[in-house]
Amino acid sequence: MIVIGLTGGIGSGKSTVAHMFAELGVPVIDTDVIAREIVEPGKPAYHAIIKQFGKSVLLTNQELDRAALRQLIFSDDTRRAALENILHPIILENVKTQLQQLSSDYCIVVIPLLVENGRYTMLDRVLVVDTTVEKQIARAAARDTTNKSTIEQIIAIQASREQRLAVADDVILNVQDLQTLRTATQQIHDKYMNLCKKTAELPSS
Repeated sequence: MIVIGLTGGIGSGKSTVAHMFAELGVPVIDTDVIAREIVEPGKPAYHAIIKQFGKSVLLTNQELDRAALRQLIFSDDTRRAALENILHPIILENVKTQLQQLSSDYCIVVIPLLVENGRYTMLDRVLVVDTTVEKQIARAAARDTTNKSTIEQIIAIQASREQRLAVADDVILNVQDLQTLRTATQQIHDKYMNLCKKTAELPSS
């Protein structure tokens, strides 16, 4: 099975592309989904975060206050590294477990911080959903109620557009409409299926 790492900055459209791959029957493992699950009350990361940051990052219902935690890590690189050191190893192990359960030709692993996180050594290829910073801000603001200043902060601490493109094996440029994006995703899917076919035809050593 070929393992594709899908990445892109906030508002790039990577989640939309991942959904399009899923519609094509491709298994998708989303590290954002895993990250939300492992910080639910009672989960290992939940307790580790409280131990690290205190109960000020909890809501009244004892769930994690994501907005409060986000503000903490924006203002402090050390705190951001501490949070990443809690989350990333657990997320990685979860990804590995899910990969072992798949038997498809190829799969997509959505990793927003792929460039920043060097742990994903199992990837065969990297697919970047690329767009302009202006479109990132506009899409992220339209998607949820995050203000422009916060979106710009997120962009600033993520890898740059150039850094992502430097590690890309494949690129989907998302600067037009949804149909154009769907066509580009279909083309990449066809490319990956051809790669799978060629790999399957190689003699085993």
